[in-house]
Amino acid sequence: MNDELTLDLAEFWPWLMTHPNCILRAGTPETIIYDDDDLHWIFGLEEPKTMFVQILRGKRPVGEILVSPDQVTHVRGFSGDLDGEFIFELMSDSDSGPFSSFFFVLTHGPDDDEQGAEVH
Repeated sequence: MNDELTLDLAEFWPWLMTHPNCILRAGTPETIIYDDDDLHWIFGLEEPKTMFVQILRGKRPVGEILVSPDQVTHVRGFSGDLDGEFIFELMSDSDSGPFSSFFFVLTHGPDDDEQGAEVH
């Protein structure tokens, strides 16, 4: 697999939604939400222009990330430092330059899609 790739949010988000069991952790520069065996990830729309991902224990929300698609310029993907980790950064622009506003760490990248949405 190529070590780095660039995706549009419009192609990344639907792919991510089919891989909730592959997420190891997700967050922002200020907060990290870690996966665990008794937690599960769900995706949806809060408003027409706000996407969300939640992590739940049973039916109880443990954490939530809200993404405004118009603030994401692209998604940057690359292999993580640990074996079996692939990092996706949702990039935004500011006056001082591009920055990662959100991230998702998965057990694989999109080129390894034969793993599908199986539990990893």
